Amino acid sequence: MAQNFRRYTLNSVGTGATSIAAADSYDTIIGIRLANTTTNMILVDAYINDGTNDISLVYQAPIPSGSSLELIDGASKVILESGDQLFIKSDTANSLDAWISTVDDIST
Repeated sequence: MAQNFRRYTLNSVGTGATSIAAADSYDTIIGIRLANTTTNMILVDAYINDGTNDISLVYQAPIPSGSSLELIDGASKVILESGDQLFIKSDTANSLDAWISTVDDIST
């Protein structure tokens, strides 16, 4: 059985919420790493919009200068249904890089 791994990346995310991944089926997020690319601490938000509601994964989480935040690690996972979208944003312009790892689907 093969698994279809995917990755999504964004550079220089700022104060506007930016969609980084959208589900086209039942997809699984297996990793989210957010990195501060500035010389000051930033506050970041990550949330999933399910078509109606914004559901926070993290809200105003501080990331010190030169550091990163791993939102999903180890055995934890986030399941997305078709149409769900993952958004990220920072409180500072052009301050955040993001790397998202997913399993798109499982085929035989």
